[in-house]
This record gives sequence, structure tokens and C-alpha cells, in this order.
Amino acid sequence: MEATPKHVLIIGATGGIGQNLAQRLLQNNHRVALAARNEGRLDELVARIGGDALPITGDYESIVDASAKAASLLGRLDAVICCAGSLLLKPAHLTREDEFDAVMNASARTAFATVAGAAKVMQSGGGSIVLMSSAAARIGLANHEAIAAAKGAVIGLTLSAAATYGSKGIRVNCIAPGLVATPLTERITSSEVSRKASVAMHALGRLGESEDIAAMAEFLLVGPSSWMTGQVIGVDGGLGTVRARG
Repeated sequence: MEATPKHVLIIGATGGIGQNLAQRLLQNNHRVALAARNEGRLDELVARIGGDALPITGDYESIVDASAKAASLLGRLDAVICCAGSLLLKPAHLTREDEFDAVMNASARTAFATVAGAAKVMQSGGGSIVLMSSAAARIGLANHEAIAAAKGAVIGLTLSAAATYGSKGIRVNCIAPGLVATPLTERITSSEVSRKASVAMHALGRLGESEDIAAMAEFLLVGPSSWMTGQVIGVDGGLGTVRARG
């Protein structure tokens, strides 16, 4: 018997991982609301792959309200993922306050608002919430202080929210990727020297691709993961747990 299609909201849908995930879900006949701040890129994405466009701003209330708007747009809401984030590679003493605030807003604040909005909508019927952390929040990587702080907060949020909402049938899980080749990381991956150094840090000898992360996200959102909650899953080529051979 074919599985019942799910109704899914992707926040940060125009990024590399968000786009790949949206394509996977739509190809498998799920209904998908695509939320992003850049309305031009969002419209282009919807025209190219389908789905329902849901423009949002970067403010807290807009992200909270996205789940209710998606439920209205799609008819119901079964699953939500927050793919939003940023990348700042600087030591703490060289990081300006506005840079730190931007990193925290893009990751921790957006993830918190995602949970707040999704939990309101899913109170009666349950559902799946997936957040995005980083291997950098699980191990010590030089010059990652801001991003590690933000993504570490996402891990703490995942665990607490899973405990709070489990009795309502709401599952909250988190993916912690290693370095993934996306437009966001192009500054690193476009340099042969930095790319080679980054590859060497991953035991499997390659960087991640958007589809590596999207496949796990799909499993957590609409796959057979109904007895999983409060998990931080490393999809990272071993970066978070294994020291690569020199």
C-alpha cells in the first residue's frame, strides 16, 4: 500500500539542502510549502520544481507564523524543517557583535521560532520537526566559535523540545552535518587549498553533498522514523566522531 502523502513546510527552502529536499518530497507526491526570505529566488524555485510559495521575512513572528500559514495553504501540517543558517569563520576576539548576532539569529533564533510555530499547529495531531545543527557544535574546530555557539543552542533546543512535546506526539530531531558543498560554503569549497584541507578532516575522504543531508531529512520528516525523537544525528563523513587518518 502506498504511503499517505505528508504536508511539509521547509523553512530556508532556497538553500542547497532545502532545494534538494523539496525536490525529493515533491517527486514522492508530498505537498510542500516552500518558505524563504528572497521572494525572487523563491518564485524561481517554485516555477522550476513546483510546491507552494510561502514568502517570509527574517523577523521572529514571521517565522513563528509560517507554520500556521503553511497549514492553511496545504490543508494541514505534518512536518516542518528549518534549513536556515549562516557561516562565519572567525575567532571570538575578531568577531564583531553584529556578526555574532547575525549568526545567532540565522540559526538559533530561527530554529526556536520554527519550533514555537510548529508546536502550536501540531498540538492536536502530532508531527515531526527537524532542525539543523553542525558537527562544529559537537567537536572543537578552530575559528568556529560563533557558529558552534549557535548550532550548540540548536542541539539544546532539540532535546528540550523533544521532552516538552513528546506527549503530544510531536517528534523533534536534529541533523548535524559536516562540511557540505552548497552555495553557502562556496567560499571554502571554491579554494583548492581550503577544500583539500576540509576533505582531509572527514574520514570518508569527501565533502558532503546536499542530497546526503536531504535524504536523512526526508527520513525524519516523512519516513519510518515514528519512534525517534530527541536525536542529534551526525551526517558528517565521520567529522564529529572520527579522526581521519593523516
